[in-house]
Amino acid sequence: MARQKNALRGHFVQAYLPGTETPGTEWLELAKYISAIGDDTQEGTEEQAFYDGDGTPETDVVSVAGAYTPEGFYDPEDPAQALIAGLKYKTGDGRKVWHKVVSADGKKEWVGRATVSAIVAGAGDASAYETFSCNIRFDTIPKETDLTTP
Repeated sequence: MARQKNALRGHFVQAYLPGTETPGTEWLELAKYISAIGDDTQEGTEEQAFYDGDGTPETDVVSVAGAYTPEGFYDPEDPAQALIAGLKYKTGDGRKVWHKVVSADGKKEWVGRATVSAIVAGAGDASAYETFSCNIRFDTIPKETDLTTP
């Protein structure tokens, strides 16, 4: 298996309309001036030991909240960044988006509703370009699609 550059992985967002169950077809790529996207996934675990073992606790993953943290420079004219920046002073459903991640090899995608938090759209030193960052966390486990099958 060949190594893939991170820049080939696609991150897309779309406005969420409360009550909708599926996203539309128009996606905004979160890429312009984005220099890094971290994986901030959080897992909930429980440990339990059983008599049919040797008493060593087994770890079960009971929840997964996939999250990504894009960072870079703020461009208010970029549609994806503008969508996220427009959520900064909203709460509740006002912070929801649809999020799509496409693997670097283009073979799989994950889509789901997500919550955007920790929005920074214009900050930094006086001599520096404005910064952009946020946390995009799936609200549930996203739907995985194999893009190699028709």
